[in-house]
Amino acid sequence: MIKLKSNIDGKQFTLLKLKDTLEPMGYTVGGNWDYDHGYFDYKIAETEGNQYLRVPFVAIDGEVEDPNCKVKLGTPFLLSHEYEDEVDEEGNVGNVSATFNQFKEPKDKDADFPTEFEAKGKVLVAKLETALVK
Repeated sequence: MIKLKSNIDGKQFTLLKLKDTLEPMGYTVGGNWDYDHGYFDYKIAETEGNQYLRVPFVAIDGEVEDPNCKVKLGTPFLLSHEYEDEVDEEGNVGNVSATFNQFKEPKDKDADFPTEFEAKGKVLVAKLETALVK
């Protein structure tokens, strides 16, 4: 994980405003959100896993499932998720079960981040600052 200093750190928005601004830029709300916090993820590359720019947020008024929830942004960071190469036994259980078990757990949720993508992460943070801090 590589933290990137940014002037969006500590800024507050409604979750709806963030989604309306960030989703057209290619960000998605990561699947690992909870009622009081979550992440916006931007997939940078797929090199020996997936490389992301991740923007954390915490709820300060309401719960994350509510689009009008007010959230505070944290420090953006770069991370790599390295996935298992082989298919496990649970992956060979048929179409019905595969529908519910289609996502593999990362082998390493904090793998080394390839240095060749660090500059792209910094450019993405600069674009975030332009879009969110006027």
